Amino acid sequence: MRERRSAKKTDYPIKRRKRYCFFCKNKIEYIDYKEIGLIRRFISDRGKIRPRRITGVCVQHQSDLARAIKRARELALLGYISKV
Repeated sequence: MRERRSAKKTDYPIKRRKRYCFFCKNKIEYIDYKEIGLIRRFISDRGKIRPRRITGVCVQHQSDLARAIKRARELALLGYISKV
């Protein structure tokens, strides 16, 4: 049988830039559901709420953001889906 080749390991670590929470960085304490322009940044083109790993938002603000998006949808300020 043939031996399997192992993946080539590099000698240097890959440096990634630390993502900071948008709301913590700009000192925004309350995410208002009426600020549609701000909320749209965190929604995909299909109308889904983008996950933390994509947006870089901290846990507390992601929870507040999801709540604000859901309120805006309930009051018809945002659509549940967006047609492209």
